Amino acid sequence: MMTLPSHFPDYGLTPEQRLFAERNHFYEWPGMDGPRGEIWCYSDKISYRSGEIVRLQVSSTASRFDIEVVRDGAQAVKVFEQGGIAVRWQESPEQCSVEGCGWQTVFEFKIPEEWSSGGYRLKLTAAGRDGQPVQCHHLVVVLPKAGRKRNRVLHVAATGTWLAYNTWGGSNHYDGIAGPNRNQWSPIVSTQRPWARGFIVLPPDAPRVPLEMMMPPKAVPRFPHKEWAYATGHSRKFGSAGWATYDSHFFRFAERAGCEVDLVTQHELHYSPEVLFDYDCIVFVGHDEYWTWEMRDAVDSYVNSGGRVARFAGNFSWQTRLEDQGRLQICYKDRARAEDPVYLSSDPSRTTNLWEAPEVGRPGASTFGLNASCGIYAGWMGCVPRGARGFPIYRPEHWAFAETGLFYGDILGAESHIFGYEVDGLDYEIRNGLPYPSATSGAPDGLEILAVGLASQVEWSNDLAPEQLPMGDGEARASAEALFGDASEANLEKLKRGSGMIANFKSGKGEVFHAGSCEWVAGLLRNDPMVEQVTRNVLTRYLFRS
Repeated sequence: MMTLPSHFPDYGLTPEQRLFAERNHFYEWPGMDGPRGEIWCYSDKISYRSGEIVRLQVSSTASRFDIEVVRDGAQAVKVFEQGGIAVRWQESPEQCSVEGCGWQTVFEFKIPEEWSSGGYRLKLTAAGRDGQPVQCHHLVVVLPKAGRKRNRVLHVAATGTWLAYNTWGGSNHYDGIAGPNRNQWSPIVSTQRPWARGFIVLPPDAPRVPLEMMMPPKAVPRFPHKEWAYATGHSRKFGSAGWATYDSHFFRFAERAGCEVDLVTQHELHYSPEVLFDYDCIVFVGHDEYWTWEMRDAVDSYVNSGGRVARFAGNFSWQTRLEDQGRLQICYKDRARAEDPVYLSSDPSRTTNLWEAPEVGRPGASTFGLNASCGIYAGWMGCVPRGARGFPIYRPEHWAFAETGLFYGDILGAESHIFGYEVDGLDYEIRNGLPYPSATSGAPDGLEILAVGLASQVEWSNDLAPEQLPMGDGEARASAEALFGDASEANLEKLKRGSGMIANFKSGKGEVFHAGSCEWVAGLLRNDPMVEQVTRNVLTRYLFRS
């Protein structure tokens, strides 16, 4: 039996620094490293095809930098390097996270025909003012060539969520310096800025968001991953989004497992949905929270036409819009009814609110079988912090669990901690020891619930005062207002008890498997044999079924 530590990790911070890390360590900005010097980089696009030119916008306190490009797959393979590239410091507008940095191109290179599809990490290195090297990391996605590709996986990177959480420049969809008093998060974020530190590269010992310890009785919840971020100079949102924490682990696993896998971004779903129809199996992984209406249309059309979708991901929450040819992402969230111009338009369904909000009226379950609004938090803060670390299994006879040896009531992925930190579920009922969607759940016809764990949207404790709980009730009240019309005590009560599930259903001519947890990839990162086997089972069935 696994024994967890019963104390929070110590990253050398004082109590005051821990509080700052939790509440005020919001973002990175140009010039933040002062005497040490710095280098930052972004590209004109997120993804490129063979033969296209990658244009890098770079700003540095140094006069020269070196670049190294590595394909980040089963093996990290260096594919390009060049040294002594001229660079200069480029000023940024105060609201660069909202409107883009506006830097000039400093370096460009052409994507060679021989580069296979995947994520390519760029490392830029320059001399700091103290003589020590300074670095930044960036990622470009190389897209697959067009054409039918049988028995090949298409992995769609969750770039909408990366944009929503990116802390570089001052504002994202959570915190920031927007608004008249420079204290608001921004409903508009730009692709034309660097990725936050920790989004592209992380050290192997970087913590994940779910707690890797057993909280002692009556302990006040803390955020070890935010404390680590502050202590090591990473973004406070490194654990919530990005290539390094989520997508990279599936991509590497798939290639190690012998799968042929290509990579695209959510921008391709929006602007080039036909790419899906080249593949037998589409995969979404990690924290996959922000989608446009058009992206969902692409997936629904693909599945109804016979495609198979595997979603090893959680927190399918928010509708977004893309503007300026995809360079701007829009999401007003709980401010939508007051500020989103679309809300009062002739088509309020495009309001950038929760998918389950009445004006949007397109629950996530209609595409992926599960809803974020029936689940959300597990394994951190005061939301099920001592709960099951994996998925409690109810239907071990299902084909997804073949060759695992799982029994009814076993917990899949407990040791690798695959359940959390945000999960998707449904309203359900138990009959004869088995879970079924309730009559009001909105689940697709024929959906089978294979596993169920507990989650909550509200921190609540009989032993701790409300002010001791870090989340507070602001988010829960906003969700209650969006979903039910007001934040009454009765509606808040509905949010206290949620779930995270594994579910499977057929839709049209196609099929969907959904393991509704951000942390499924932790089982692949930590080489959990049962989690790996289930992942292989799903990919094999969806790739090679006639």
